Amino acid sequence: MKRGLSMNDLKSKKHETFEFTGALHEAFGNPETTGVWLVWGNSGGGKTSFMLQLCMELAKHGRVVYNSLEEGTRKTLKDSIEKLGLEAPKSRFIFVREDQEEFEKRLSKNRAPKIAVIDSFQYMGMSFEQYAAFRDRHSNKLLIFTSHADGKKPYGRPAKKVLYDADLKIWVEGYKAYSNGRYIGENGGEFTIWQEGHEQYYGRNHEQNLLDNED
Repeated sequence: MKRGLSMNDLKSKKHETFEFTGALHEAFGNPETTGVWLVWGNSGGGKTSFMLQLCMELAKHGRVVYNSLEEGTRKTLKDSIEKLGLEAPKSRFIFVREDQEEFEKRLSKNRAPKIAVIDSFQYMGMSFEQYAAFRDRHSNKLLIFTSHADGKKPYGRPAKKVLYDADLKIWVEGYKAYSNGRYIGENGGEFTIWQEGHEQYYGRNHEQNLLDNED
């Protein structure tokens, strides 16, 4: 049986973290470089735009593979990249579209990327038990899952369980990302993805609320 850790052991333990800068640091601080993050939201709320911006920052710290199961390499993904004006070295940020078996082979290679994005949890088709086994097999990496939403919660029972397991939980709505636990930066955990889109979204919602109240 292994010896338990004392409080001093825990205090002296070193954790490797991402040294985020700018708005991402203000929202999420410096999260650990391994573990599980979950990003969820409804369609049209800015989830893809947020993921691309996040991956650009992560690519400064290590190689990123983005498994785009939903959009693949369709024009919509290209349009999002061009709208945001994003550029990254080819070797630091790559896109693939692979099922779990193929993706596992990629992640198991000696020089595999240390940061893996799965877009989305639903399209990968995992049960929670399959997710937990996948997580444990790649515990030396950062695994980021996106998820559809059911109201303001991840869609489906397995994804809801992942929410409770994840280290960083990010809800996206109206072109704004909100940290829901464990890593919250100086500004309270809010990151504006696209200011104009955010203002338009809440302007529309305010107008709709006024109309609803008139009824």
